[in-house]
Amino acid sequence: MISDLFPHASPIALPEGTRPILSVVIHTEEEFDWESEHSRAEVGVEHMRHIGRAQETFDAFGIVPNYVIDYPIASQPLGYETLRRYQDEGRALIGAHLHPWVSPPLTEVLNRANTYPGNLPRDLEFEKLRVLTETIAANFGRRPQTYLAGRYGNGRNSAAILEELGYAVDISVAPPIDYSGDGGPDYSGFSAAPFWFGRERRLLGLPGAGCYAGWMKGAGTPFYRLITHPRLRWARLPGITSRLRAFERIRLSPEDYTLAEMQRMTRSMLSDGQRIFVFSFHSPSVHPGFTPYVRDEAGLKRFLDKTRGYFEWFLRELDGQSMTPMEIRAKLHGAA
Repeated sequence: MISDLFPHASPIALPEGTRPILSVVIHTEEEFDWESEHSRAEVGVEHMRHIGRAQETFDAFGIVPNYVIDYPIASQPLGYETLRRYQDEGRALIGAHLHPWVSPPLTEVLNRANTYPGNLPRDLEFEKLRVLTETIAANFGRRPQTYLAGRYGNGRNSAAILEELGYAVDISVAPPIDYSGDGGPDYSGFSAAPFWFGRERRLLGLPGAGCYAGWMKGAGTPFYRLITHPRLRWARLPGITSRLRAFERIRLSPEDYTLAEMQRMTRSMLSDGQRIFVFSFHSPSVHPGFTPYVRDEAGLKRFLDKTRGYFEWFLRELDGQSMTPMEIRAKLHGAA
């Protein structure tokens, strides 16, 4: 399965004694209605007036976040000027995030399948990412080297395109989620372990942190599909297995999950030998009303408190360390 999307993939195993590594990746994107179909008209970036709410938290813990930015952010001064300052001050790394429905050229039919970049014809996927890459380079003075596909949607041509455009790290894998029911990729068979891929195995695959946790976690995706089957919705099995701490599907994000859940997921992954953890959220969550995760001021406070609480726990109690995706690549390349 991994070879279909990531040719010549080679897993990377870190020594057991490696200090846990935290990498923060922000899906930095336009504001849109999460409950409606995608629209080419929704390109607002007003929330970027408030991105300092997140950056202040990162600065407090000495974390250099990787803002992966899409075309509306990269092409509008309100979207990119503050981030460029953070970059120039050494406080942030800038990467690319391809939302095809708002990234020129806008020549494809707008449907759900085509919101996953990897479903586009190769030439169109390439051209959209090329334009985004050049726009970022023009407005930041540096070419991006990290990439996260919009909707996590890598495809069979994505690896070769990333190589051709000079990327070094792909952060698109979202274990253990299967998006194939919506036309996207199936990551249910992936772990969060990093891997080399591409013709010369120089591209680093750095999956987001996600796993099954609990004493039944070995049942994996087949069991998850069983308990979430529409015919069993009445039984509310996911809630029951979660309360019993038997089986949970958790990803490392303050948007979807509580601090306690993120801590349980981290401990579960550590027990399985995982040492790299990618923490992520969407930039519009820094201001109320732009995502379903932060609807009001109380929701914003919870969101920021969870973020600070996790950083404090990871860096102090776990004796963890923070690295950007490019720093992780350099570390792994040096250890190879």
